[in-house]
This record gives sequence, structure tokens and C-alpha cells, in this order.
Amino acid sequence: MKTNPKFIFFTDFDGTITTQDSNDYMTDNIGFGQEKRRQGNRDVLDGKINFRDSFKSMMDSVSNPYPECIQFLVDNIKLDPHFKPFFRWCLDNNIPVVVLSSGMEPIIKALLSSSIGEDAEKLQVVGNNVRARPGKSIDQQGGWELVFHDDSGFGHDKSLTLRPYARLPEDQRPTMFYAGDGVSDLSAARETDLLFAKKGHDLVSYCVREDVPFTIFDDFQDIMIKVQEIVAGKVSVKEAAKQGYELFKAGEAGVKPEGPPREGAKATAK
Repeated sequence: MKTNPKFIFFTDFDGTITTQDSNDYMTDNIGFGQEKRRQGNRDVLDGKINFRDSFKSMMDSVSNPYPECIQFLVDNIKLDPHFKPFFRWCLDNNIPVVVLSSGMEPIIKALLSSSIGEDAEKLQVVGNNVRARPGKSIDQQGGWELVFHDDSGFGHDKSLTLRPYARLPEDQRPTMFYAGDGVSDLSAARETDLLFAKKGHDLVSYCVREDVPFTIFDDFQDIMIKVQEIVAGKVSVKEAAKQGYELFKAGEAGVKPEGPPREGAKATAK
């Protein structure tokens, strides 16, 4: 807040900045596999387990030495090609970008650095971490384990980072954007002024079911267009927050209704 920004952009990392989720990719290919991983996501959405336990089981299933895991992901995971120009535009317009992730900070920073270079240091990253298991080194097979950011059922409750900004006095409070795609973003969904939910992903289904206002994006080009319109005063946050549910009703949100929307659901801004 030292530059007194009028807008702050918070974003998930995996599946949002990246074209595919690095943790899912690692679990599917060198962990317990896609079927078990997807079932865990469904169980989280249905409230059968919390995200913390689901994610821990995913990461515990990966036993490769940690440096190998980082290199495996650097070699295979790509960033949305529109993220770099969006981030550059944000830097030029005093809009801080903060990455809030349930992934592990060393992996996130390695992927950002390999894709956007020195500018990656200007991104604040808040995520989970990693440590050596007792008596082992992270360089060994089965030698590392996940360290959660906090004690919540999310492991990293992203709302904890958003709320201090929301509570600022009106003359200091920035407009807050958040972009995400899946179950790790549920804690942040209600805490922002405008939520960008990725088309065709679990976060859209959650927003419709729980009556959380949102708008849809395919990639960061969509996000940049919408943010630029809001910053320029061409579209209000309230107007943008109505669009997601309207697109869902029109069959253009990329997800099929699993049943009738929650009674009264209508994506109106808070």
C-alpha cells in the first residue's frame, strides 16, 4: 500500500496463471494418478473432506526428490502467454499483483522466474512451503513434505490476506480483484470486489451454487480487457459481477448444471 494503489489484483497460480495446474500435473504423472486426484476435488466441493487433507494426500503421494519435482514442472508447465503483458501493464499503472496459492512457494517462484525473468521479483507470492522429513534431505527420495501456510481447513486460507485490505478506511481501500479456477480458491471467493472464475472449471460451479457474484475468463487477455475497462470507468465492478451468472444461464460458462441453481441464486454484487 506504500504507493497508494486504487486497485490490487490477487490471483491464484496453478491453472490460473499457468495453463495447467502444476500440483495436479505432478500428482497425475508421478503421484497417485488423475482418478484419485479428481475424486478428492469432488469430495472437497461436496463438503466431504477439506482441501487441506485432500491436498496433503496428493503431495504425500509424490516421492521424487524435491529438486527433481521442480525441474519436472519447469520442463512441462507453461504460463498463460497473456499473463506477462498483463503483469507489465499492472506495473506501469500502479496495480500490485499478489499471487495467493495453495501450491509451494519454491515451485511457484521457479516457474515465474523461468517465464518472466527479473520482473518475477516484483510479484508478491504467498503460498505453502516445503521442508525435509525428519532424518532426511529434500534432495532424497521421499525426503520432503508439505508445510501449510496456516492452520485452516484450506491449509492456506486466502481470505486471511484479503481481509485486511477490505477493512481499510473507505478513502484508503483499493478495489480488489481476484482470479481463480478451482477448489483452492473457495476461501477467497467471497472476499473480493470482483471475482474472475475460469470458464469450465470448478470455481464456476461453486459460485453458481453458493450465489457468489463472478465474471468469466478464458485467459489473461480477457482479464486485462475487463480490468482496463473498470480502471477507465467504462464498466463498474457491480456490472461486471453480474456477467458470470448470466453466461452460466446462457450455457456459455463451460460447465453443465449438476442440478438446479440454489434458490434465489442471481450473482448480484454485495
